[in-house]
Amino acid sequence: MTYKITHNKEGCIGCGACVAMDELNWEMNDDGKAELIDGGKTEKKEFPEKDLGKHKETAEACPVNVIHIYKDDEKLI
Repeated sequence: MTYKITHNKEGCIGCGACVAMDELNWEMNDDGKAELIDGGKTEKKEFPEKDLGKHKETAEACPVNVIHIYKDDEKLI
């Protein structure tokens, strides 16, 4: 089972909800938008199942729905 989190940075409004929820995985960038730490230019990264709850909470807190969670390439959020 592979879990992945993705971030559509283009649609990000820079509200900082993701950073407030999970500063170990999110940071605000110089352009005023959030960035997925270790997400690279694609703004995607895999994570273990034990972190699913935290990532789901963060994705659900995003007011513009630009954070998504996938399980084996099937979109959960």
